[in-house]
Amino acid sequence: MKNPKVQTLLSLQKKVKALQRQGKRCVFTNGCFDLIHVGHVRYLSAARALGDRLIVAVNADQSVRRLKGTSRPVVPQRERLEILSAFWFIDYLVLFSGKTPLRLITALKPDILVKGGDWPLKDIVGREVVEAQGGKVVRIKTVPGASTSTLIERIRKNIKSSQ
Repeated sequence: MKNPKVQTLLSLQKKVKALQRQGKRCVFTNGCFDLIHVGHVRYLSAARALGDRLIVAVNADQSVRRLKGTSRPVVPQRERLEILSAFWFIDYLVLFSGKTPLRLITALKPDILVKGGDWPLKDIVGREVVEAQGGKVVRIKTVPGASTSTLIERIRKNIKSSQ
């Protein structure tokens, strides 16, 4: 079954251009979204509130392995896309395999680029592209203790203590 929220870059590029011609603001963010937790839900919901459509670029499995190590992702890309597509506040999903989403940001030219508050502004990939076209970059406050790495570590500790 084809998931209508999951788009190719080309189809998404056309949709974003059409939305922007209608005066709609497109918000872009990206991440691995390996094990969904409350931090993801709050972050993505807050990102969507900044505009009219939320585009989420999801790291492909090989990209997650490069970034997080060989034991990741825990959840394969097809399942991560399916889980994320269930959220009402996500309008479009696009998979990417590069080290960064710069190619996507350059092609899509979103109005708003969002990253977590733990990212220094100078390190946000695509910031220059978005700001050069009059868009803005927004950092959203993270939820303390809510991260996939923390969740994995908590699971490991619980398993060890129960043995």
